[in-house]
Amino acid sequence: MIPAALTAELFPFALVFIRLGAALMLVPAIGESAVPPRARLLFGLAFTVVTTPMVRADLPALPEAPLALALLIGGELAIGIFFGMTMRLVMSALHVGGMIFAFQSSLAAATMFDPNQAARSSLAGNFLNFLAIVFIFVTDLHHLMLRGMIDTYMLFPPGNPLPVADSVATIVRVVADAFRVGFQIATPIVVTGFLLYLGGGLLNRLMPQMMVFFVLLPIQITLGFTILMISLTAIMFWFASHMDETMVMFSGIR
Repeated sequence: MIPAALTAELFPFALVFIRLGAALMLVPAIGESAVPPRARLLFGLAFTVVTTPMVRADLPALPEAPLALALLIGGELAIGIFFGMTMRLVMSALHVGGMIFAFQSSLAAATMFDPNQAARSSLAGNFLNFLAIVFIFVTDLHHLMLRGMIDTYMLFPPGNPLPVADSVATIVRVVADAFRVGFQIATPIVVTGFLLYLGGGLLNRLMPQMMVFFVLLPIQITLGFTILMISLTAIMFWFASHMDETMVMFSGIR
């Protein structure tokens, strides 16, 4: 009787940990590669201990068939990955805006490895990404992420498969919003760059012998960094609003 009772007590905890652990490995700020895996694991275990009593009444009983158990675990894992991947796609707006800024300021060739995306990214994109992580903790947006993880148990009851059609539509919407917000972030430098190119074209027509490229390049770089610093506050508020709108889809807060 002791092994049966122990299994009955550990099963709800393990089932909750599968969903929350998969989400915590992917969400921004908490799931960054710079965070030690042991720290993420300990935080996931602690968060599971707190969450399990709140959702235990909605958890199914331990299936007797191995196939049913495997399907249940796979479903919880898919829901956790879906939530974490959706939150991770929100951060791509900063990389889109940073890359547009890099092209407009003639710094597209200056790239560095981004450990969070596991790929090379622009300097502006990396700067905005790290700044956004700090902004998430300062404004307590990570609390809303944790709330959203718990509220997924109302949207996706344990034991039910992840709705594929709705999930794909959500991912498409998040990706489209990321491009929209990324362009909003880069709008000031796009407008400024257009005016600078227009002035450079007129100058080239008036003085064909002048090397417009060598004259405009230092101005373009200096102006790009100046516009970035001036619009940095607006960029963070655009990002925070975009992240809040995305997390509200999962949260019970309306």
